[in-house]
Amino acid sequence: MQDFIKNIFLFDPEHPLIFTRLWFWLFFAAVYAIYSLIYNRRKPRNTYLFLVSVFFYYKTSGIFFLLLLFSIFTGFITGKAVYKSNNKLKKKLFVTLGITINLAVLAYYKYAAFFTESINYIFDVQIQPVDLLAKWTNQFAGTHFTIDKIILPVGISFFTFQTISYTIDIYRNKIKPVKSIIDFGFYVSFFPQLVAGPIVRASEFIPQIYKKYELSKEEFGLAIFMIINGLIKKLVVADYIAVNFIDRVFSNPSTYGGFENLAALYAYSVQVYADFSGYTDVAIGVALLMGFRLPTNFNSPYKALHTGEFWKRWHISLSTWLKDYLYIPLGGNRKGKTRTNINLMITMLLGGLWHGASWQFVIWGGLNGIGLIIYKYWRKISPFAGNKHWAVRFYAIFLTFNFITATRIWFRAESMETVNNIMHQIISAFNISQIPEIIAAYKNIFALMLAAMIIHWLPAGIKQSYKKIFAASPVWIQAIAVVTAVIIIWQARTADLQPFIYFQF
Repeated sequence: MQDFIKNIFLFDPEHPLIFTRLWFWLFFAAVYAIYSLIYNRRKPRNTYLFLVSVFFYYKTSGIFFLLLLFSIFTGFITGKAVYKSNNKLKKKLFVTLGITINLAVLAYYKYAAFFTESINYIFDVQIQPVDLLAKWTNQFAGTHFTIDKIILPVGISFFTFQTISYTIDIYRNKIKPVKSIIDFGFYVSFFPQLVAGPIVRASEFIPQIYKKYELSKEEFGLAIFMIINGLIKKLVVADYIAVNFIDRVFSNPSTYGGFENLAALYAYSVQVYADFSGYTDVAIGVALLMGFRLPTNFNSPYKALHTGEFWKRWHISLSTWLKDYLYIPLGGNRKGKTRTNINLMITMLLGGLWHGASWQFVIWGGLNGIGLIIYKYWRKISPFAGNKHWAVRFYAIFLTFNFITATRIWFRAESMETVNNIMHQIISAFNISQIPEIIAAYKNIFALMLAAMIIHWLPAGIKQSYKKIFAASPVWIQAIAVVTAVIIIWQARTADLQPFIYFQF
C-alpha cells in the first residue's frame, strides 16, 4: 500500500507521467471526475487545473517544478509592471527584464553545457558546469541530487516562450495582464500542452479561462478522435519503426548498407512527424474535453510545395512565434533584400539552436535557412511558378520532402561521426541489387511507412469528412472505436515505451 501511494504522489524518473502510460489516463480520469463537479465555477475550476498542472509537471520532471513556478511568478510580476508603467522607457526596462530573466534560466539549463564544452574546446580549459538548483536543494533539503551535470527540465522551452510572449504582448498593447496569478499560472502550466506544446499565445488562451464551459456532442467526438489518432501515430507508427529499424541503423550506420541508411532517414521523417503531431493531437483532444481549444500545430507538412510552406505547416506554433517575436523585431523584410536574408538566417539558426544545444542543430537550422533563401530567388525565375498541374505539384512536393529529409541527418544523428558514416554509406555502399532483399526483410516497416504517408497525403476534404463522421456518430460506435484502438495499440506496443522526441527540446 505504501508503494502504491508513493507511485501516485512521488516523482519517479523511470516512470514519468506521460500520455503513453496507463498512469496518465488513470490520472486524467481522476482529474476529470473532480473537474465535472466544478467546471461551471470559474475560480475553483482555474485554481484546480492550475494545481493539477503543477502536480503533473512534478510527476513529469521532479524538483524542476520549482522552475515552472519561478517562471510563472516572474512573468506575472513583470507583466503587471509593464502594464502599469506610465512611460515608454520604464515599459522597455520591465519587458527587457522579463525577457532577460526567462532567457537566462532557459540558457543556463539548456545551453550551459553546450557553451562550456565549446569554450573548453576552443581555449583548452576544463570548466565544469554546476546544477545550482540541485546544489541548493541538497543544501537546504538534505537531498542527494547530482550537481556536476545540468539536466534539461522537460518542456522548459515551451513554457518559457509562453511567458515571454505574454510580457511582450502586454508591452505591444495586444492584451491586458490577468488580475490573478492563479489564472496566469493556469495559462502557463495547463498540463495537456505543458511539456511539448503547442506554444499557446496568451491572446488565444486567456480569454477562454474566463468563459463558461462549452462542449458540444460533436466536439466531444472530435476530442476522442484526436486522442485515438494521436496515440496510434505515436505508439503504432512512430515507436514501432523507431525501435525495429531507425534506432538500429543510427546506432551503428557502418554495419548497414547505403539503402538501409537512406531508408532510415525517410523512416525518421515519418517517425518525427508521427511522434510530435501525435503528442499534439492528444494534447488538443484532452484540452478540448475540458472545454479549452488549443491551436493547430501541424497541417500535413509533407504536402508542402517548398521549404517556406513546410515551415508554415510544421510546428506552426513555434514557426509563428519565431516570426512574430524574433524575425519581425529584427526587421523582417522591411530593410532590403540583404538584411531580409540575414534576418531569415538568424531566425533559422536560433530556431535550430532552440531544438537542441549542439552544433548539429545549428547546421540543421542553417540548412533550412539556406533552403528558404534559395526558394525566394528560384520562384522569381521558375518556369513553373503558378503552374498547378499535378506533375508540377508532385515534383515540388517530392523535392521539398527530400530536402527536409536530407537535413534531418544532423537532427537525428547523435554525433558528427554518425553523420559522416551515414553519408559515406549512402554514397559509397549503395548496392541496388540488395534493395528487394532489404524491403522483404523489413516488409512490416516499409508497409507501415507507406500506409502512414498515404494517409498523410490524402486530400484535406477526405480527412475532415471522416473526422466529422466519427464526431457525429453515436456514443456506442465511438466506444467500440476506442476499444479497438486500445487493442491495436496494445498489440503494437514496444517492450519499453519511447519518450516523445520533443520532450528533449
